[in-house]
Amino acid sequence: MKSLHVNFNEATQAVEPIDNTFQEPWDDVCDRFNNDVRRIKTVSDPKGYNAIYACYDENNQPVYFLVEESDVLTKLRQRTFLHKLGRTRTAGSLKKN
Repeated sequence: MKSLHVNFNEATQAVEPIDNTFQEPWDDVCDRFNNDVRRIKTVSDPKGYNAIYACYDENNQPVYFLVEESDVLTKLRQRTFLHKLGRTRTAGSLKKN
């Protein structure tokens, strides 16, 4: 899966390329932003990108990426979701009364 850093205006829905940017593996981008990502919308792009995601930095500011979604991404999102669920549970919350 590939991703590309872009400028995105949520008000106008305009996507603009950023000069001197390069394709990055999407899982590396997710790791860099501690999996703090949100799917914004579906797009159509001749280069194969089909979604825009916002990744949030340490100041909670969005950084936008065009992403080529695939079955692999779906599995990655599920794995990340389940991993986060595992981190939020405590031993006491798993006990039955």
